[in-house]
Amino acid sequence: MAGGNFMGRVMQYLVNELVVNGLANSPAFQRFAVRTSKRMEEVANIAAQKKKEIAEKVKDLSEELESRRGH
Repeated sequence: MAGGNFMGRVMQYLVNELVVNGLANSPAFQRFAVRTSKRMEEVANIAAQKKKEIAEKVKDLSEELESRRGH
């Protein structure tokens, strides 16, 4: 039983090596990876900007509510 487990791990390692090397040497995959990375960076920047905008709106609303309570 242990021998089968060992052979399975060896096969898994070999397949993983072939896949990783195949993708690493693939120009199409490299282009995909670069485009995906750039898009993820753009999405992160958009999310950060929206977070900042929402925080400013919440602050403005809070200040407005406080000023109304004072009157």
